[in-house]
Amino acid sequence: MRVRFSARTHVGKRREVNQDAFDGGSRGPATLLVVCDGMGGHAAGEVASQLAVTTIMAEYDPSADPEASLREAFTTANHRVYTQGRGTMGTTGVAALFLHDHLYVANVGDSRAYLVREGQISQISLDHSFVSDQVAAGLMTAEQARHSNIRNIITRALGHSADVNVDIFARELHPGDTILLSSDGMHGLIEDDEIAEVASIAPLEEAAQRLVDLANERGGIDNITVVIAQVDELDAPGGDDTTVLLAESAPAHPPSSSRAKAEPRLNTLGLFLFALTLLILIAVGALAFLLPNPDFNTAPTSVATATIAP
Repeated sequence: MRVRFSARTHVGKRREVNQDAFDGGSRGPATLLVVCDGMGGHAAGEVASQLAVTTIMAEYDPSADPEASLREAFTTANHRVYTQGRGTMGTTGVAALFLHDHLYVANVGDSRAYLVREGQISQISLDHSFVSDQVAAGLMTAEQARHSNIRNIITRALGHSADVNVDIFARELHPGDTILLSSDGMHGLIEDDEIAEVASIAPLEEAAQRLVDLANERGGIDNITVVIAQVDELDAPGGDDTTVLLAESAPAHPPSSSRAKAEPRLNTLGLFLFALTLLILIAVGALAFLLPNPDFNTAPTSVATATIAP
C-alpha cells in the first residue's frame, strides 16, 4: 500500500498555547496517524496530548492483531496520562491505521476521523460528547448540537479515569480514498461538505493548510489540527507495503511554561473540583474580612516535511 499524508496544526486566534499534538509514520507494514487534543490548565493539556501521542505511536505492535493492538495502545496511553496527572488532565485521541487494504480507526473523545470517497464524506469515529448523546437519544437535532454552547463537554477522554472504553472501527479501503483526522478546532467550524470539497484539493499540503486557514477565518476559537492522508494504491498480491510520507510527524509542542487559558471542556469531576475550589475561596475571603491583619499591606502553523520509505 502507498499512503501519502500531510499535517498542519495552529494555536488558533483565542488560545495562548497549542494543546493539540499529532504524529504519524510507518509501523512495520502499516502506517499509523494520531491526533490528540489536550485539556487542562498550566500547560497540562500539552503534556497530556503529547504523552498520549507518543505512547500510542510507541505501543502499537505491528505483529499483533491490529484492532487489539490499537486498543492496547490507547489503554496504555490512558494509564500513563492518568498516572501522571492524577485525573487532573486529559486528552482526546483518534488514530488511523492503514494496513494492507483496510483502515482501522480508534477514538476516545470528540476528535474525528473522516473518510472521503468519490467526493462523498462520512464520519467514521463517534463523538463522545454530551450533545452527541442528546442527538442519539432524540433530544437534540444535529444542527442544534453543532451550535450548542455546551458542545465542548466530552463524556470520555484519555487520562480522566483509571479505565477507558476505546471505540474501534474497520473499513475496507479503495484506491483514491482520503482519510482526515482533526481536532474540534477544525471540524467545529467547518461543515462536512466543505471538508469534502477542500480534501479533494491536490497536493495534500494545500488541502491541510486551507482547512486550518478556513477555521481561523471563522474565528479560530480553539487549537486547530488537521492530518489528511490519501491512499494511492493498495497492495498487489504478494507485494510489499510501501509508505510515502509527505509531512513527517510533529508532536512539536513540548511542555511550555506559558499559562493556558481556561479550557471549555469539563467533565463531571472537573465541575465538582471547580465548585469545591470556589467554595473554599469564598470561605477564605470571608475569614480574611472578619479577621483583618493590619500588617498585610497568532502563532505560526507547525509543519515538517519529509519523504521516507520503510
